[in-house]
Amino acid sequence: MPRITLPDGSVRHFDTPVSGSELAASIGTGLAKAAVAMRVDGRDRDLSAQLAEDTRVEIITRDSEAGLELLRHDAAHIMAEAVKELYPETQVTIGPAIENGFYYDFARDEPFTPEDLEKIEARMHEIVDRDEVIVREEWDREAAVAFFRDQGEAYKAEIIASIPGDEPVSLYRQGGFIDLCRGPHLPSTGRLGHAFKLTKLAGAYWRGDAANEMLQRVYGTAWAHDKQLKAYLTQIEEAERRDHRKLGRQMDLFHFQDDAVGSVFWHPRGWALFQALIDYMRHRQQEADYVEINTPDIMDRSLWETSGHWQSYGDHMYVTETADDRVWALKPMNCPGHVAVFRHGLKSYRDLPFRTAEFGKVHRYEPSGALHGLLRVRHFTQDDAHIFCTEDQLTEEAIEVCRLVLSIYRDFGFEDVRIKFADRPENRIGENGIWDKAESALKAAIESTGLEYTYNPGEGAFYGPKLEFVLRDAIGRDWQCGTLQVDFNLPGRLGASYIAEDGQKHVPVMLHRALFGSLERFTGILIEHYAGALPLWLAPVQVMVTTITSDADDYAREVARRFRSAGLRAELDLRNEKINYKVREHSLQKIPVIIALGKREVEERTVSIRRLGAKGQRVLPLDEALAALLAEAATRGQAAAPTEPAATTRTQRVGT
Repeated sequence: MPRITLPDGSVRHFDTPVSGSELAASIGTGLAKAAVAMRVDGRDRDLSAQLAEDTRVEIITRDSEAGLELLRHDAAHIMAEAVKELYPETQVTIGPAIENGFYYDFARDEPFTPEDLEKIEARMHEIVDRDEVIVREEWDREAAVAFFRDQGEAYKAEIIASIPGDEPVSLYRQGGFIDLCRGPHLPSTGRLGHAFKLTKLAGAYWRGDAANEMLQRVYGTAWAHDKQLKAYLTQIEEAERRDHRKLGRQMDLFHFQDDAVGSVFWHPRGWALFQALIDYMRHRQQEADYVEINTPDIMDRSLWETSGHWQSYGDHMYVTETADDRVWALKPMNCPGHVAVFRHGLKSYRDLPFRTAEFGKVHRYEPSGALHGLLRVRHFTQDDAHIFCTEDQLTEEAIEVCRLVLSIYRDFGFEDVRIKFADRPENRIGENGIWDKAESALKAAIESTGLEYTYNPGEGAFYGPKLEFVLRDAIGRDWQCGTLQVDFNLPGRLGASYIAEDGQKHVPVMLHRALFGSLERFTGILIEHYAGALPLWLAPVQVMVTTITSDADDYAREVARRFRSAGLRAELDLRNEKINYKVREHSLQKIPVIIALGKREVEERTVSIRRLGAKGQRVLPLDEALAALLAEAATRGQAAAPTEPAATTRTQRVGT
């Protein structure tokens, strides 16, 4: 007679063992229809599993996060079934759920084509319509290995052979298809629904090892409802339109090449944008009492061993050996260098908090398959800062960092910012007691701000817990950028100390802080967020001065010179091309202000201003136009509005 406790604390009694499906139906028909699995004492189980003992149960629905992950996992299995029906000679390997979708890796001599994806997707819809019952079976290990070998599924047999001996071997049967899986799964294929789509093909090495054979990976996306699928596909289309790599070429900002994989070649316009970000951050940090420093790019191996980076991060470090047999490493992080600056000279409690900042170049090896334009590189710049403080100052300093980061993100047009609390990872340094103290301190700090946060368990840095600041962009994508980490480990390992009020040496607390994170990555995010149409204060070229006729060339040179002297990023276009051609070209380059000068403008000493995305243009006296654009460029933040005085303008068409 099981006694089932539900999440709301209510209890249901049954005279005989009951399945998850029966439990959901006893609660309500709506819940039974939405149910996809259940969580029994914290462990996810199939709805068909029998509940015979007293236990706590939560019904997992298709609209929940766990339910959506289950739908995507089942979509991968249904895709594998479809592939086996259409292409029986294909071997199936692994197929997990991933963010926004799923994939399955297949071994097949002939490559899949886009036309094959259409066939596979159509067959998946047929399998859903068949509503095949999905049944869990536990098999003897040797029998399971033999079964898959007989089926020609060498990869599945290898996976089963590698499962620890004390773990059960569970297979799931749906129709004529049997697959290895830990589960749980949907009650039947029909419960998946039709809100899925196959999206792309890629290559993948077996078990992620380049020494192994190459497999074919088929990606797909799956959602609980058609409306969600359509919204996601629309987002993907918009993301392709905003791709910073395409816009980077169009706007002539940067490029990559094979002899410097993962490193950016900045063009003049891209470097102007990059420097605008640095200038902005430098100004904000000066206001917040940070001092800017610079530390070496390459340091001896012994420093990285003492800090713990060598042991925890060695696989990502670039290392070289010199003729004197010393081993050096290009820095993957700036932290040890900042501790070295703090250690230089005696520090007192009166010197704390001591806030250091650096636009430091760091180098991290990333697999070539993980590189992605500016968003994932091997050589990048961090807006890194470290705060050395006492434990009593920790909470207030953390609060100030949170205020600063949210204010800065608002200036760049990011109003929707999520905060995640990431605690100790498996690979870490320091004693558990130190981690307990660091996690408690950081949690107290974020809770004292009143800001909402969620947990990201096990994702802290190897030296301390952290807050992750996640931005939501204009099309609803999330980007993890800024971090704040509390570190009770590194300062002591590197010998940092200060003289406290008691006259004794104490080890400071170290807060690691980055707001952009990687400037390269943040630049890519900004380009995609604004679809290249950056606000005036950020635009790499703020003003393009163009001529309608050659008679205006001298005046155009004067206008461009005046704008540059005043501090605006202005370029000059005196080409013998039609003005409409010039305007179209510079609009494609996302230049926010195009000034057209003809005979009338020369005579009246005016300028005709065309704003990106606007129809027509406005005419202003030169001095007024310069003052208005300067005022707008000085107003940092998305909310800044053009300040051109309307009362003294007239409207005309381009080319008149």
